Amino acid sequence: MKKELLFTLICAMMMSCAQQKQKLTYPLTARVDTVDVYFGERVADPYRWLENDTSAATAAWVEAENQVTNEYLAKIPFRKALLERLTKLADYEKIGTPFKKHGKYYFYKNDGLQNQSVLYVQDALDGEPRLFLDPNKLSDDGTVALSGISFSNNGKYLAYTISRSGSDWREIYVMDVATGKLLDDHILWAKFTDASWQGDGFYYSAYDAPTKGKEFSNVNENHKIYYHKLGTPQSDDKLTYQNPLYPQRFYSTSVSEDETVMFLYESGAGRGNALYMKDLRKPNAPFVAMATDMEYNYTPLEVMNGKIYLYTNFDAPNNCLMVTDIAKPALKEWQMLVPETENVLSNAGVIGGKLFLTYDKDVANYAYVYSLEGKEIQEIELPSIGSVGFSGDKDDKECFFSFNSFTIPGTTYSYDMETNTYKVFRAPKVDFNPDDFVTEQIFYASKDGTKVPMFLIYKKGMKKDGNNPTYIYGYGGFGITYGPSFSTSRIPFLESGGIYVLANIRGGSEYGDAWHVAGTKMQKQNVFDDFIAAAEYLIANGYTNKDKLGIVGGSNGGLLVGACMTQRPDLYRVAIPQVGVMDMLRYHKFTIGWNWASDYGTSEDSKEMFEYLRGYSPLHNLKPGTRYPATLVTTADHDDRVVPAHSFKFAAMLQACNDGTYPTLIRIESKAGHGSGKPMSKVLEEQADVYGFVMYNLGMTLSR
Repeated sequence: MKKELLFTLICAMMMSCAQQKQKLTYPLTARVDTVDVYFGERVADPYRWLENDTSAATAAWVEAENQVTNEYLAKIPFRKALLERLTKLADYEKIGTPFKKHGKYYFYKNDGLQNQSVLYVQDALDGEPRLFLDPNKLSDDGTVALSGISFSNNGKYLAYTISRSGSDWREIYVMDVATGKLLDDHILWAKFTDASWQGDGFYYSAYDAPTKGKEFSNVNENHKIYYHKLGTPQSDDKLTYQNPLYPQRFYSTSVSEDETVMFLYESGAGRGNALYMKDLRKPNAPFVAMATDMEYNYTPLEVMNGKIYLYTNFDAPNNCLMVTDIAKPALKEWQMLVPETENVLSNAGVIGGKLFLTYDKDVANYAYVYSLEGKEIQEIELPSIGSVGFSGDKDDKECFFSFNSFTIPGTTYSYDMETNTYKVFRAPKVDFNPDDFVTEQIFYASKDGTKVPMFLIYKKGMKKDGNNPTYIYGYGGFGITYGPSFSTSRIPFLESGGIYVLANIRGGSEYGDAWHVAGTKMQKQNVFDDFIAAAEYLIANGYTNKDKLGIVGGSNGGLLVGACMTQRPDLYRVAIPQVGVMDMLRYHKFTIGWNWASDYGTSEDSKEMFEYLRGYSPLHNLKPGTRYPATLVTTADHDDRVVPAHSFKFAAMLQACNDGTYPTLIRIESKAGHGSGKPMSKVLEEQADVYGFVMYNLGMTLSR
């Protein structure tokens, strides 16, 4: 045992020495004299030219950066073995929760390593499944993803949306359900929409065709709602709603299954949405306002028996359910159905004539069944601390739910409402023993004394010797809650002695809207303070040390990592900002960046807001000659959510400022976007690169 320990220590020392010797030569990145003036203050932007994502110069820079990165990653001794282990772990049958439509049952399944999951249909739950729609046949390399489906209300047709190369742009196709034949109908330049059926056609939201070459970077403005009648070209589609007074807002619509009510949603100017409705039972009825304050969320759950059931946080930061008559749609007429509680109502739905409610208590899900009159019937005792999702329709007799945790892969259960019991319907088989690992939840104090929760997952028998490699993940924004979830990508890191940490910092909705607001605009620093405090707690309490600590986050979480590594470069050994928002002064000038102003504010709002944003903007807080953590920035060429220019400029500035002790790399994926719809082959390669970089720079070796 002592010999094995000595050998491991020698290997770690040799790896550390090898890393120190790998002095990298980065591509020379041209600097320009671009200067912006904000409230009389001049701010240089020397890498502005990298915002032009279609120029030959940017393409050459991307190629040169990728070459340096790929050469570095290829030299990680266990990178190949890590990819093999990740691939083996991912190679298990993944079957989604079944759902019923027009008398038939549908479910998604991935045999293991298929690039995209396949949609199957069966006539009965014990019937033979038949392939219904296979998105793997839509491209040769798996980069076309199925992003949504919508059955017509008569059950004859299916409208499905696809995404190409991870872009937010959507195309809509229509197929005949009985024959599987594809119709000629084809919609282009749709975005943030599905198909909402009425009669012999459907509504969808779209933008005008973008300027050629700027499809993935130009600002998206003037969202419009159209009606498409089956069998007609898109050019004949009827424009049913637009609001030119507010070009930077989203507009979408939905129609109740019985086609009695149409809802119109407006968002993009606050943390929530406005809601309008039209009574389709009345010819030429106008849209009438239900709720217009976009600081709150208003979501219709169901329309039944002349009533509208709604999920909202209006005057209820922890969310509640309300109900109103179709004939009395205004907010002042709404009646409380299920009041808010001390726990967060995170999800709700109607199944079999009952309300299924999911509450969050300290970031774990708890499930309850209520009557349509708002009375609690029973609690569903879930298998353990974890996350649940229910499947079923308002008239269904069957109910299913999926459940997973950090150590339990997604399992489907069938639930009996009458007996309040459930049994396993489908359970995956993963090359992983959950009994070998421990999940621990800790509450720690942030800088201002706020109590913040975090989950730790590690191997049984782990010792608090202050030397455990640790990977902290965080997000902290837009009211998004990250709860317990299973991922095979973490397993090799855990097997090799690492601690995986999920910090539930402010900015999300772990404790309702107040938790979200506490991490927005002029309070955004709370988010970074919470994340920094998590690292400090783990070090102070013997879990790890600063040379064994890595931080990771994507999108808004990429901003989180960028801000924390620039504010406390001494605290971390590794940083992975993924598809991050790194230029806080210009983020709102690309695609739908303007929509994030409710969380961030913009540099144009006021001098105070400009100074606050500049004070934490990752790009603007890099300092020459600083020893920054080993950093792998990740982005993709089709990311039109957070455009790659953020990562390009940050990586270029970081390479110029870093003192050269640790590597500063950028990984730029091709034919991929913000993350959604990425084929399994690309997912596994990225996982191997990210975890390989983290483990290598934390001095780890790969083990089982």
